[in-house]
Parts: sequence; structure tokens; C-alpha cells
Amino acid sequence: MTDIATEKSSTEDLICSGGFWLDILAPSDSELKWLSKVFRIHPLTTEDIQAEETREKCESFKNYYFVNFQTFDMFEQFNVAEAYVENAVSLFNIVRKDSIISFHYRPTPHLQNVLDRIDHLRDYIQVTPDWINYALMDSVVDAFIPLVENLEMESDSIDELVFILKESEQSDLLRRIGNARKAISGVLRLLKPKGDCVKGVIKRTGNHLQEHSKPADEMSLYLGDVQDHILTMVQNASHYEKILSRAHSNYLTQISIEITQSSNRTNDVVAKLTAIASVIVPMNIITGLWGMNVHVPGQDTENLAWFYGLVGFLVLTFICGVTIMVKHRIM
Repeated sequence: MTDIATEKSSTEDLICSGGFWLDILAPSDSELKWLSKVFRIHPLTTEDIQAEETREKCESFKNYYFVNFQTFDMFEQFNVAEAYVENAVSLFNIVRKDSIISFHYRPTPHLQNVLDRIDHLRDYIQVTPDWINYALMDSVVDAFIPLVENLEMESDSIDELVFILKESEQSDLLRRIGNARKAISGVLRLLKPKGDCVKGVIKRTGNHLQEHSKPADEMSLYLGDVQDHILTMVQNASHYEKILSRAHSNYLTQISIEITQSSNRTNDVVAKLTAIASVIVPMNIITGLWGMNVHVPGQDTENLAWFYGLVGFLVLTFICGVTIMVKHRIM
């Protein structure tokens, strides 16, 4: 069991208006059971944390509200063209009147981001458990902004390349389209549930603060800003998905047109070869009638009249055949 102060020597970083912030990294079953008894955590909440529940939600209990918010592994190199947001990391926040307890099973930089933000804003804000929960959610949502921006650039690039790449340069375009659509699906899978989760936090935060005679309007504004960011990124990602879908259809259509054109060129060559063969084959039949053991008409005459006559007939037949082909645009 570890707390968030591993990089902060001063206990003041854990203080939030007289309360505390306790962060637990990869708790064992026995540690989680002990914490549940100490802090009176509901068995359903303990079960969700222990099972690493993937569904993002906000639930209210008697002495706290429970938030499950998902992010991705930011310690891995993320490349939109190759990676897929599949290593989701769940952050479980138990927000009490005077404290916040967070659980997660893999390291994440969002906790340190919130501590740095508290250091910068300590003189301007009142650090409460609700504010820390908001700051964690805001840090998670902000981490998606570079991914959505990269997806925008990738989508615009693919949309332009579909029509300008030559046949020899289109070999990896389909792979790029598939990887980009896969990345967008992963981003949407993590972003879409966050809207309902934040909406639930806004409702429960307002009730929680009103019960203790604290203004809820300011916290609702903070959470509303997070909700706006989520909605904007979801709309943008959906738009990029439509762009890639259109680019995919255009790519397949262009490939189909190129295959049709290639087939037409092949058929044209075959038609020309067939036309030439239809002219040459009759000539071959005529010349093949007289072999070495066959009496050739005119072979007993001393002049070459028969020879020139046959040659003239063959040439005339060839010229007539070529004329017919050109007339019918076969050649």
C-alpha cells in the first residue's frame, strides 16, 4: 500500500482543507478488506475495486460517493498509426466529506499532475476532496486531447492521399486507414462513457456540497467544463471516423476502377490478337495445302505466274482484313 506522497516529502501536499488524500497502488485483497473496515467502504464498492470494474460510473452511498474513471497507459509509446487504446487503467475515487481515497492497479501520471496543479493554485483555490476528484478527471480527459489531434491530422492526410497516390504507392494506404479507424474506435470506447459519468458526478457533487452548506455552483462549472471537453472530443472523433469511412469507400472505388481499366486494356489486347489471328489463319490454311509431297498447281510451268498470283491473293486478303478491323476500330 503506497500513498501519493512518494515524491513529496511534505505532508502538506496531502492536506485538503483539514482532510487528506490517500492513494493506494495495487492493493492486495487483505489490504483492501482492511481499508474497507477502517473507512466504512460499502462491500459493493470493494467488489468493484477488487474486480477492476471497467464500466465508468458514479454511485452514491451513505457517507461517500464512488467514481470509476478510465484512462490509458500513458507510459507506453502511443502511435496513432500502429497502436490501439486497449490498455485501459481504471481510477477508483472514494470521495468523502473530509477526504478522498483513490485506488489504481497500474502507475499513472495523473496523480502527480494534480499535485503540481495544487502547488500552483494553492493560494487561489480551496482544495477539497471534490476538487481533487474533479482535477483527476480533468487530467484524464486532457490526456486524450493529443490523441484526438493526431487522429485529425492522420484523417486529413489519408483523405488527401486517396486521390493523389499512384498505384505503386497505395500498398500501405489501406493498412493506414484500418489502423486509424481502429485507434478512433478505441478512443471513442473510452470517451463516450465519460459524459454520463461526469453528469452523475455533477449531480452527486451538488447534493454532497449542499448537505454541508457549501456552494455547489463553482464545482458544477468545473465539472461542466470537463463535460464540454468530452463532448467536443467525441464529436470530433466521430467526424474523423466519417472521414475515414468515406476515404475507405473512395479507396475501394478507385481500386475497382483501376481493376476495370486494366481488364479493359487486357480485353483490347486480346481482341487485337484475335483479329490478327483471324486474318493470318486463313492464309496459313492456303499455304499449308501444298506441302513437300503435294502437287502444287503451276509447278510444271516455267514462269512464276502461279506464285505471284497466290502471293497477290494472300496480300489482298491481308489488306482486306486489316481494312475491316480498322473500320470497326478493332486495331
